[in-house]
Formats: sequence, structure tokens, C-alpha cells
Amino acid sequence: MISVQEAKKIIAENVIQLTPLSLPLQHAAALTLAEDVYSSIDIPAFPQSSMDGYAFSFNDWQQHKKLKITGEVAAGNNETITLASGNAVRIFTGAAVPPGADTVVMQENIKAINGELVIEDKSIQVGNSVRPKGSEIKAGALALEKNSVLSPAAIGFLAGIGITDVKIYPNPSVSIILTGNELQQPGKPLQYGQVYESNSFALKAVLQQMHINDVEVFYATDRPEIVTSTLEKALQQSDVVLLTGGISVGDYDFVLQAANECGVEKLFHKVRQRPGKPLYFGKKNNKLVFGLPGNPSSVLTCFYQYVIPALEKLSNKKTVLQIIQAPLSKPFQKTVVLTHFLKGFYDGKTATPLEAQESYRLSSFARANCLIRVNEDVTECRQGDLVEVHLLPF
Repeated sequence: MISVQEAKKIIAENVIQLTPLSLPLQHAAALTLAEDVYSSIDIPAFPQSSMDGYAFSFNDWQQHKKLKITGEVAAGNNETITLASGNAVRIFTGAAVPPGADTVVMQENIKAINGELVIEDKSIQVGNSVRPKGSEIKAGALALEKNSVLSPAAIGFLAGIGITDVKIYPNPSVSIILTGNELQQPGKPLQYGQVYESNSFALKAVLQQMHINDVEVFYATDRPEIVTSTLEKALQQSDVVLLTGGISVGDYDFVLQAANECGVEKLFHKVRQRPGKPLYFGKKNNKLVFGLPGNPSSVLTCFYQYVIPALEKLSNKKTVLQIIQAPLSKPFQKTVVLTHFLKGFYDGKTATPLEAQESYRLSSFARANCLIRVNEDVTECRQGDLVEVHLLPF
């Protein structure tokens, strides 16, 4: 049995980033760029009006004070118009400011009298309401750096400079294998001795929130040949396999045997922690296998602590699990020499361990917004003691 830190170190040392690939921009949201992206054009590609108003030469206006209105330019108009001296043109937001003009006045700050423009804005200066050519980005300039996460704004920015495809680190594909004869699907009547299966719902939900959608769920009864064949199939099609249950040492726990028969290299089994002590981690080539304990709180705790960092490294994403120091709102004691991850609530000032800390109790996890870590060598925490708080990102 190893420590929490040893387990995390082993996982980090055995996760290799997935091979980058090219995707259409519209399918790359929330993924990480695998190369620098440069603009091939100036944006805007021409001096552009930022207002509905009138375009004119500032020097002309200073000389004449009244300018003749000679036409209009709408956004998307590709006709080349050169503004003659002493003239102004009606212009709309996004339209190209014609040669000969260098300033735009808002339509609210003018009067049009007998076809002439009278500007009533005494604070107007040359260049007002004109977006210079290349003011967003110039041709050849770096648009986004490698390792940038493609947020909605980043997707829009790249589309705005004409990018159609990007090279990214893909999200991993994931298989979830649920073991246990006692499991029943919600919506069906429970027989005596059965429980409703909830782990796949929780795991799929958190994976979806990480934008990981290539997820398949398998069900394996407690027969060694079934667990082995299911694991073999999952390893063929997924980058990461998550097994829930069957990882302890009971007569019906067959995950270890199945992993061995499938050629998975065991890297550790059992961690000095609560909940989730029976946690297993192994790999086959670059495929990762996590054996998660079956109890719902154990599953989620191990997922947050160990699986999320592995998924983030595979797709080269930044960590979503923020860790802070906060004082406890009430004391906590433990007698076993294990690292505890307590379901807790952080109110912005203090962290409170919730009731119902047992590994089968998910009702408290449903109200939790953090995990409170109490190291294995600590037996007592007093009210006000600083503890490590892992803020749940979802």
C-alpha cells in the first residue's frame, strides 16, 4: 500500500500526451492548441467605421465647418469610393471608411441641413470611431500560442481571421466498466438484494463537463471470463478504462485477475486513503486502466484526485481542481493512519466537513463543493486550523 503522493507521482510519470491531430475549428472548442497559429491577413483588412454616422476628412471639416453629403457606404459594400475634398459620406457600422476620410462622427451628434453636414460634437478628434487597418491583428502576427485552450472567444477570434482547421491535442476516449451482480438500472423495479446503479451517471456527467464525449459504458456480471472479455474490448477502443467495483479481495472481485489476463501492467494497488483505499492503476502500452472502488463516494473521490489529472495530461489541459488553504469551521478527529478526503462545503471563508462521510453515502457528496484533505499523520484538527481544500470544479 502506497501513499497518496506516491500514487499521484506514479500516475503522472506514466501518462503520455495523445498525438495531436487536425480538426475543423467548429469541433475544437475547449481543446488545447498543439501549434502556434498565425494570421494570414490584416483584421480589419481596411479602415472600418465603428459607428453609424458620417465619414469625413478632419482637416476639411476644420477648414469648412460644413461638408456636402454625397452618398452612403454600408457594411459589405465593395464599391471603391474616394471622398472628394469638402464632402462627407453617410456610413454604417462595419463599413469601409473611404479613401479621403479619416474620421467618423456619430449620427446623434450631427445635423443635416440642405444636404450639408453640420457637426455638433465639440470634442471630436481626428480618427474618432475609425478602426485602423490591422488594429485587431496584422498579417503574419501570432494569433494564439501553442497550448492555448480554445475558449468560445478563441474559436470566434480564429474564425474571424479565416482559420478553418486547427491542430489540437484531442480528448481521450473513455470506457466505463460497471461490475456487480447487484446492480439494477434506474427506472426498473428493485429485487431484494439489488441497488440502483449510479456510478456511470456520475462519471459520465463529470466527463461531459470536461468536454469528453467519446464515452462508452459496459456492464460486466461477476464472472471472471465476463470481466476479462469486457476489459479486453474496452482496451481495444479506448484510451482510458475506468472499472468500478470488483477491485478488493473478495470472492467476487475479479478486476485484478482480468487486468493480468489482458496484459495490463499493474503500477499500484491500494492507497493509504479513505475513501478509496483499494484504488488500482495500471497500463497496457499507453492505455490507462483505473480500478475504482464500487462505493459511490469512493468512485467520485478517486476520480477527482487521480483520474482528472491523468485526463488533463493526456489532452494537455490545465488543471481544473483548485487547491487552497482554509480554516476548519469545526474540529475533526480520526483514528486510522490514512489520508482522509472529507466531503465538505467551502463558504468562501471556512471549510466545513459534512455529515455522512461513509463511502456509500452520496447524499452528502451531492451537497459538497469541496474535498477537505487531512493527511495520514494527522489525527486531530481543531476549529480554525488551516487545512488543504480541493474545490470541486463542477
